[in-house]
Amino acid sequence: MKRIFLFLLTNIAIMLVITIIINIFGLGQILDAQGVDLDLSSLLMLSAVVGVTGSFISLAMSKSMAKHSTGAYVITQPQNEQEQWLVSTVARQAQAAGIGMPEVAIYNSPDINAFATGMLRNNSLVAVSTGLLQGMTRDEAEAVLAHEVSHVANGDMVTLALIQGVVNTFVFFLSRVVGHIIDRLVFKTERGHGPAYWVTTIIAQLVLGILATAIVMWFSRHREYRADAGAAYLEGKHKMISALERLQKSANQAHLPEQLEAFGISGGMATGLKRLFMSHPPLSERIEVLRNISN
Repeated sequence: MKRIFLFLLTNIAIMLVITIIINIFGLGQILDAQGVDLDLSSLLMLSAVVGVTGSFISLAMSKSMAKHSTGAYVITQPQNEQEQWLVSTVARQAQAAGIGMPEVAIYNSPDINAFATGMLRNNSLVAVSTGLLQGMTRDEAEAVLAHEVSHVANGDMVTLALIQGVVNTFVFFLSRVVGHIIDRLVFKTERGHGPAYWVTTIIAQLVLGILATAIVMWFSRHREYRADAGAAYLEGKHKMISALERLQKSANQAHLPEQLEAFGISGGMATGLKRLFMSHPPLSERIEVLRNISN
C-alpha cells in the first residue's frame, strides 16, 4: 500500500502544481464558462494537457531518477570480465531486438533484480543488481537482461506513460465535473465556485485516482507477459523459466525503491483486492504461461 500511496501522491502533486500555475495565469476561467456552467470541451483539452504533461515529465526524468535512487554505476568502460560480459550481452540482445544500445549499469543491492527505463527505445537504461550477478547463473542473468531489453523494444515505458496520461486526463476532468455538480445541486452555488467545489474535487480526484491506478497496473502486468515472451525468443524459454524460478526463491528479499518497482523484473506479492494494484503477475503464473509457449 505504501507504493500505491506514493504513486498516487506523485501524480496528484504534479497535477496540483500545474493547476496552481493555470490559476496564476488566469486560465482556470475556462472551467466555469460565464460563471454558470462548465465549458466541457475546454475542460477536456485542459485536462489532457495536465494529465499527459505530468506523466511525460515523470518519464523524461526516469533515467536520472533511477540512477540517483539506486546509486547505479553506468559502465562506460568495462573494468573486468563480468562488466565486459554484461555489456556484450546487452549489445547482442539490443541488436537482435532492433533497438539502440542502452546504457548498462550495476547498482549495489543484495536482492536479485533488474530494471529498464528511459523515454526513447534508442536511449534507454538497463540496470542489474549486484545480488543478481552473484545469485544467478549466466544463463539466468542473460534471460533477465533479455526481459529488460524486450521491455525497451516493446516501447513499454512510453506506452505506460501514455496510459497514465490518459487516465490522469479523465481523473482531472471527471473530478472537476463531480465537484461542479455537487457545488451547484447540493450547495446551491449559483455563480463561480464555492469551497465545496474544491473539497469535492480533491476527494473525487483521490477516489478516481485509485481506480485509475488499477487500470495502469493491469497494463503493467500484461506487459510482463510480453517481455517474458520476448526474453524466451531472444534467449530461450527454458532460461527464462529458470530465472523466474530463481526469483521465486528470493521473493522475501528487499526489492527496488517504491517508485521503480513497476520497472523491475519481479515486483512484489499481494492477495485479494491488493492484486489489482500489483505491477507484476505472480511468478508462478508467469512460469506457467512460459511453459505453454511452443518451442
